[in-house]
Amino acid sequence: MNGEKNLELLLKTMNPKLNIGKYVFCKVENLEKITLNDIVMTFKEEEGITVIAEKEIAEKLNLDYSYVASWITLTIHSSLEAVGLTAAFSKALSENGISCNVVAAFYHDHIFVDIKDTEKAMEVLNDFSK
Repeated sequence: MNGEKNLELLLKTMNPKLNIGKYVFCKVENLEKITLNDIVMTFKEEEGITVIAEKEIAEKLNLDYSYVASWITLTIHSSLEAVGLTAAFSKALSENGISCNVVAAFYHDHIFVDIKDTEKAMEVLNDFSK
């Protein structure tokens, strides 16, 4: 099943969904004490492994973090080959002073914004469908 590539359609029907909870980005040396079911994402970089988890889980696992975010999922099944979607929503968010951290997964794009910017970010993203 291939995702949508048409930018106009993607923007009009991205239907952002706010996931409940507070999420944090943590740096870990290894995944020995972490169960994949407890986290949202891992990404291995040269310097270490990044883990995105619910704040509550990170605290339970004694993981350090400094950024607390909301997690917004664009519910349209976007193609990994789609051009311009990230640029369009990140530009709109930046014009409103909102930083975003984006994760593209197989089915959807996921946006992490500072917890204080959640409401405004949802407004900006929902404006695309008007």
